[in-house]
Formats: sequence, C-alpha cells, structure tokens
Amino acid sequence: MMRQTILVGLIVICAALWGCTRKNTSAVGPTPTAFGTALVESSGGKQIGGVGTTLPQPVVVQVNDDQGNGVAGAPVEFTGPRGVSFDPASGVTDSSGQFTTNVMLGSMAGRYQLGASTHTKAQKSVDLKLEEIALGDQERLGAHLDETYCNRCHNPESTPERVSNYDNLEVKPHSFTEGDTLNKMSDADLTAIISHGGPALNKSPLMPPYGYTLKKMEIQALLAYIRMVSDPPYRPAGTYYVQK
Repeated sequence: MMRQTILVGLIVICAALWGCTRKNTSAVGPTPTAFGTALVESSGGKQIGGVGTTLPQPVVVQVNDDQGNGVAGAPVEFTGPRGVSFDPASGVTDSSGQFTTNVMLGSMAGRYQLGASTHTKAQKSVDLKLEEIALGDQERLGAHLDETYCNRCHNPESTPERVSNYDNLEVKPHSFTEGDTLNKMSDADLTAIISHGGPALNKSPLMPPYGYTLKKMEIQALLAYIRMVSDPPYRPAGTYYVQK
C-alpha cells in the first residue's frame, strides 16, 4: 500500500512538472534574428490615463543600427513599476524595426517611469526610459473640469469636439502643461487666480473668476490636475516616482 501511494505521488509530481515545462516552452517568444545599437521612442510617451487603465495609445519603440535604420527581428523588453503590465512585455521588432506594446497603468496616481531595452550583438544592454501619467480620482475630476471650463482657451489645439479660442485672445493663456511658468507659482497663487480671476495677481483680465462656479474641492481638484500634468514635472518637497 505504501509503495502504491509513493508511486502515485511520483506520477502526480512528474505530470505537474511536465505541464509546467510545456507552459513555459509555449510562452517563449520569437528568437531574435538581428541586433541594433540604439533604441528610440517612436510614439506613446507622456500619455495621461486613469489609474488601473490602459493608455489610450500603444507605446512604440524602434531599434536602429549605426546608420539610424530600423532593425527587424531585434529583441525588445519592457519593464515598469509594480502594478504596470505590458501586452506584450517582450518580443522582436517588426519589418520596420519597431515594437509595439499596450500599457496598463498601476493602481497609484503619479508619474510612472517605464523602461524599454534591447541588446547589441555583443550582449551590451541598450536602455530607454519613458514617462506616463496616471490620474487618481481627484486628478480625473480636475481633468473633467479642465475640459469643461478651461481647455477651450488654455489649449491652442482644436479638436472635432472643441474649437480652440486661443488664437482669438490678445493675451495668450498658459497651457496647463507649461511647467516652466506654472511650476514657479505657489498653490495659493494659482488658487487665487482660479477663484478670483487674472486681476487677482495682476494677470490678464481675460481670465474670468470661477470662485462662484466651482466648489472649493473642485478648485483643489483642478489644481491637482495642473500639478500632475506639468512638463517639466512639478516637484514639491517629497515628490517621487512610483516605485517598483
């Protein structure tokens, strides 16, 4: 009886190991057939999405040779902080030398640094850093308020849904991503401008007051959104990237 029990146990273990081996083998991606010397971003960096959501556009990188030509069949691998997922996370470049992945952001609001890498024929690693932004509930409310009240004047680009008024204004409003200017202003100053209009800080009178239109928490949400999308990033004391 004991021998039969041991025999059955060994069979179960072997079957499990065989199944794992089959699973791992099937998960192996295409084998690289070429190698480049540089890795560049084609598109998809600096996107904005909600926490736990897939970015609106895929992230595309390109492996190039010494002459700047795309290399087909070169290996690419993506990595990111905890909670970020890639579909796919690794593979080889297509006929144009590009590799495309869809990125799902983690559950924390903040700026996410993603990494892409390839390696040369000599196995030297070539790395690329990209940045994406995940909005939490407060920042998402701010984004909605921006679209409702601010974007028509502060964004010079028109869309099928919205015609920009930017070019019609004598004094051009700052884009909310214009960190070189807005990062120098305190939270109190920006709150005053939003609440009381441009003249509150000797700014353009074309900026209307929204203190009677928006609640205090909505103004705070709009401020949080402005700080989150700033380029270069707004970095008050204690700001840090989402960690692995």
